[in-house]
Amino acid sequence: MKVAVLGAGLMGKQAAGDLVENPEVEAVFLADLHVAQAELFKEQLGSAKLHVLQLDANDDEALAAVISKADVVVNALFYTFNEKVARTALQCGVHAVDLGGHIGGATDAVLSLHEQAEEKGVTLIPDLGVAPGMMNILAGYGAGKLDRVQDIRIFVGGIPVEPEPPLEYNHVFSLEGVFDHYSDPSHVIRNGREVEVRSLSEIEHVEFEGFGELEAFHTSGGTSTLIDTFSDVDTLEYKTVRYKGHAEKFRLLVDLGFTDREKTVTVNGVEIRLRDVLRQVLAPITALGEKQDAVLLRVRVSGTKDGEALTYEYNMITLREDAGVTAMARATAYTISVVAQLIGNGTISKRGSYPPELIVPGDVYIKEMAKRGVMIEEAVHRSAYQN
Repeated sequence: MKVAVLGAGLMGKQAAGDLVENPEVEAVFLADLHVAQAELFKEQLGSAKLHVLQLDANDDEALAAVISKADVVVNALFYTFNEKVARTALQCGVHAVDLGGHIGGATDAVLSLHEQAEEKGVTLIPDLGVAPGMMNILAGYGAGKLDRVQDIRIFVGGIPVEPEPPLEYNHVFSLEGVFDHYSDPSHVIRNGREVEVRSLSEIEHVEFEGFGELEAFHTSGGTSTLIDTFSDVDTLEYKTVRYKGHAEKFRLLVDLGFTDREKTVTVNGVEIRLRDVLRQVLAPITALGEKQDAVLLRVRVSGTKDGEALTYEYNMITLREDAGVTAMARATAYTISVVAQLIGNGTISKRGSYPPELIVPGDVYIKEMAKRGVMIEEAVHRSAYQN
């Protein structure tokens, strides 16, 4: 199989590095507008399979030319390109996966191509990061083992191993994204109905081995496509995991309007957006740098099987192992790379556009992630789910 990786940022390079390790992958085309970092990565990797291409993704013909070289496309570009890449892949008859992006309806736009993809014999899968992505696959895997699914509860967090005040947090993706997740409303299912709840609310304590007691709270976008896929469950919730006290501190900033996209103040005759001020203040404070990060994940799927109450629980703790690659980058890039390879080798053979929970085989995914040092453990509790 041949794979095109669009975007030579951290996720794209990590995915490309994983792809070249597979003997079944003949060639990997790493494409970006600025090729310097891609060329340096190629030199460091030392693989003849890796080919660096220059690409302006805004150029329709150039995008189609790169995609046409591959059997599968790994889209690691900014989420605003997701629909365009999916449509171009569809036109070229090439399978495509992306890292997701619910803001602006990017994922919905890709999923709306289902019938066209089915007719064309193409598989499209958006939302293949950690949350969404890994959590969707595990939720779907657990749900598939039950006759009736009643509750799905998900906890995910990217946190520093050694927290520092004042926020005990280091960002592993865009601070703008963090602001959005903390400010926009969250959507959950309660008593069988979709409801809106305030982000940073309903704090509860959770424990992960080696990290002690942490806190978890609602954030927007977390439930992803699961809200539609499991619309008939009693309860569906996603909460972000942080060190204790983080939500309360950030809630004050939100309440003061610092994360508001439009709110401005005038200082010495100059209009300044509060969100810009907050970003500039927090960027150096929360930069991860060379510090070690961890990704914590817990997915609990509860229901009944043959009349028995069961809960399938999936836990993962992944730590940074390489100075240049964060734990979040490993978990995210390996997820999208693994799924791309499962499409390429025929393990995933359904055609159309699907969310991860409806198409990625959980058992195979867990085994493939383990090969890459990302260990996901399954536990079965033979009693009704308890908080």
